Amino acid sequence: MTSDDVTVRVREEADLGASARALVKVHAVDGYPVEGVADPRAWLTPPGLLRAWVAELDREVVGHVGVGRADGGDAVLRGAEALGGSGERIAVLARLFVLPEARRRAVGERLTVAATEFARASGLRLVLDVMAKDRAAIRLYERLGWECTGQVRHAVEGAEAVPAYCYLAPPEG
Repeated sequence: MTSDDVTVRVREEADLGASARALVKVHAVDGYPVEGVADPRAWLTPPGLLRAWVAELDREVVGHVGVGRADGGDAVLRGAEALGGSGERIAVLARLFVLPEARRRAVGERLTVAATEFARASGLRLVLDVMAKDRAAIRLYERLGWECTGQVRHAVEGAEAVPAYCYLAPPEG
């Protein structure tokens, strides 16, 4: 199968169950996310969520991404610094995951592009943070032209903070 078999579309309420099940599977394999698996539906619908997308393969949800309002977190602050101090037009790319069996089909890339296009059309620039251990995600963002704006420590409830990197989406064009 090629990436042409994958459909990326805006997430609907009816997709939450399948998205939550996919998230739990990804966590079991990758340890991502480090929080939120106890209540995956809540993790997939955080306060400030502007829009979310799912990727489908053979009518099954195999990936997910969301864009949320800037929350003042490390990635937002680093992005604002990189943009000369203006954080009001920043949003956060979050909740990106792809089932292991759907990888190598450009699913993560297609989800990231959908989120980036939405942000640009909304006059927003995306930021994100990614844990240093998530090397495949880092390679994806860098291949798509995202700029690393610094390293931070990602706080994990009940555990020691882990190293993470902040990224800023490429400018339009």
